[in-house]
Amino acid sequence: MDKFTMYGKLTAHPGKREELISLLLEASRSLNDMDGCELYIINESVDDPDTVWVTELWRDAQVHADSLKNEQVMAVIRRANPLIAGVEPIRLRPVGGKGLGV
Repeated sequence: MDKFTMYGKLTAHPGKREELISLLLEASRSLNDMDGCELYIINESVDDPDTVWVTELWRDAQVHADSLKNEQVMAVIRRANPLIAGVEPIRLRPVGGKGLGV
């Protein structure tokens, strides 16, 4: 399976989580037409008022890498950067399960 999964833990500056979530939700709508993006879910932590998790599923790692060169994506990243205190990306390769169609 060539699919690519990524979890991103974003730590917002104190009091900026809702603004960051709003921006990420806006960005997720632009991904509806992006070829290769199969899943993009924004999650808020129940235990930490500053943490946001993003769950991504892409057709493959190259499509994900190419998406980061997209002007719309780069513009969202530039707007989000001042809201973010830290980023912890977790790159994964899915091996199966419900929803993957394998």
